Amino acid sequence: MKTHALRLRPGEDVKLALKTFTAEKGIKAGAIVTAVGSLSQASLRYAGRPTATRIQGDMEILALVGTLCPDGPHLHLTVGDADGKTLGGHVMDGCIVRTTCELVISEYDNFTFTRELDPATGYQELVVNTR
Repeated sequence: MKTHALRLRPGEDVKLALKTFTAEKGIKAGAIVTAVGSLSQASLRYAGRPTATRIQGDMEILALVGTLCPDGPHLHLTVGDADGKTLGGHVMDGCIVRTTCELVISEYDNFTFTRELDPATGYQELVVNTR
């Protein structure tokens, strides 16, 4: 296992930055270990909904979890707003860093992750292959 750390800067899109990082580092199977930071905008798809909901305003990242592979990340995010209200869901493009997003990522050398359409769910789902 290899560990990576990176910091995203103000204005960066979290999902797009993780796609780029995964490609640049050649990560075949990875996972978010921890993440802290803040967002000025979140774009989340709530459970059972077909489209994203955009949330504007100052938010703290309370949790960011997910898997990384060359086919794209699968990420879930929980944020807290200025009143302490929490919201969470599936990360879509448009989660914009406000001040920082500090990430630690694990890269696994014994697996390759891919995503394939699962007819049962209608989504691109994780396929785990052993190397």
